[in-house]
Amino acid sequence: MIPVRISAHLVSTGLGPLFDGVGHVVVTPEDLLPVIALALLAGLGGKAYGRRVLFVLPGAWLAGGMTGLAVGWSAPLAVTGLSFLILGGLVAADRPFGEKVGVGLAVALGVLHGHMNGVEMAGAGIGLSGLLGVVATLFVLVSLVTGCVVSLRRPWTRIAVRVAGSWIVAVGLLYLGWTLGGRG
Repeated sequence: MIPVRISAHLVSTGLGPLFDGVGHVVVTPEDLLPVIALALLAGLGGKAYGRRVLFVLPGAWLAGGMTGLAVGWSAPLAVTGLSFLILGGLVAADRPFGEKVGVGLAVALGVLHGHMNGVEMAGAGIGLSGLLGVVATLFVLVSLVTGCVVSLRRPWTRIAVRVAGSWIVAVGLLYLGWTLGGRG
């Protein structure tokens, strides 16, 4: 009969703020799926593009997270849904474009989502340590996914990667519908 506040975001691992940041990426689809889409896109672009994204994304995420820790303003949730649609759509389309555009996407994703993470982590009291856990996890995740896609040789495997991109778009449409429908 007496309601208790339940927080479903920023799960505490009990291992400290660094590991709370690691866990945050793994259990937050709003961050996980756009990062996977970017890593798939980088893998489709080849080794050089993949390496650039591998180092640019965590750096941009850290920079954005630092501003989020300091400023405390977060973008609307619908912006997250747009990152699903844009990155997933680019993976599904599999159209080559310059590495500068791809690295620009990594910077944009990193700064935007990093800033939103910084705001959340400041509110949860895990601050910079949690943010460093997120950044370390991103580095590992992007290196694994990108490396896997780069290593694919058979033509049908590229189609499977494109299908994964289309599923990320579908999830993005559902997410946008949910957030714009008054639940976000």
